[in-house]
Amino acid sequence: MSPIVGTSMRLQRRIQKNFHLPKAHPEPSSPKTVNPFKAGNPGGICIEVGQGVNSRSIQRQPCAVGDNWPAELDPDFFLNNFYLVIGLAKQLDMTERQVERWWRMRRSQDKPSTLVKFCENSWRCIFYLYNFSYGLFVLWDKEWMWDIDQCYVGYPYHGITNDIWWYYMISTAFYWSLTISQFWDVRRKDFWQMFVHHITTIALLSFSWVCNLHRIGTLVLLVHDCADILLDAAKATKYANYQKLCDTLFAVFTLLWIVTRLGIFPFYIIWSTSIRAPMLQPMFPAYYIFNTLLCLMLGLHLVWTWLILQVAYKAITAGKLDGDIRSSSSELSDSSHQSNHSTPSRAHAHAHTNSNAHAHSNSNAHAHVNNHKDK
Repeated sequence: MSPIVGTSMRLQRRIQKNFHLPKAHPEPSSPKTVNPFKAGNPGGICIEVGQGVNSRSIQRQPCAVGDNWPAELDPDFFLNNFYLVIGLAKQLDMTERQVERWWRMRRSQDKPSTLVKFCENSWRCIFYLYNFSYGLFVLWDKEWMWDIDQCYVGYPYHGITNDIWWYYMISTAFYWSLTISQFWDVRRKDFWQMFVHHITTIALLSFSWVCNLHRIGTLVLLVHDCADILLDAAKATKYANYQKLCDTLFAVFTLLWIVTRLGIFPFYIIWSTSIRAPMLQPMFPAYYIFNTLLCLMLGLHLVWTWLILQVAYKAITAGKLDGDIRSSSSELSDSSHQSNHSTPSRAHAHAHTNSNAHAHSNSNAHAHVNNHKDK
């Protein structure tokens, strides 16, 4: 039995004895939930299957990302009800470090591992790269790609080709999968901002499809996908401990985000739908709903731009990209103190040194408990 597990069992028995708390009973296993989206949407099934294949293939390959799952602890452990570490350590005749170590392990039990976050961001990066490449290939020979006024000339008699149909269906299925899977993933700081963004995106795609405004809709998709590639790539390289590459990708992403989300999107696309479209075609009431959704998305971009600039400022002052603006709500920081600036071997050596030090501290704690028993 490991020293930490033995100390935890001893701590639980001491709390039960001193405070007369009932014994912990194992929680009944909850029935397996069924994702309604996976069961009813073929596009969502393909996207979820692709994500699963990507995660399994990455986990089989040796890489610098460690599967650092936290140690298993009893979820009904009574230490959750005590927050005064010093008082509890005195009452239980234990060191403060033992109580703090258990508290940190219990707090990090529900966090996703680095490997899970790496697989999630690499999957999203691959999809955004594919979707942007496919959209650029599809729209390259379209007249509205180079002249945005063609989105309104001849409206509403705009035919839909097979490549545009597939571009719309794949993008809609992807955003539906993000919206529904968000309730099963770890809750992030910007949970509601992302939820509003996904709902707004789905509403825009559905609304533009029904009203035959797919030409301007494809341009909105193309502008939004290009910056997301670098964002998820920067996160994946951070979890893989390639700090220099992460900083470079994040710097390029910041510039590309400002150009596309705060430059092209408001001053080219929204300007076209608000100024040029009424000049070329008589507008109808649904047009104002479409423009309102575009402005709502622009407001979300402004909020995220402020968060991105905050991260960029901290990265410049600290010398490296520290943390994730979409970290979980219970997580203080996603940053790793063993960042790698050259090769994965250095991070492996550093982790080996930390593991030796951790084992040495555990042995000391075990010796302390044995000495106390002998006394």
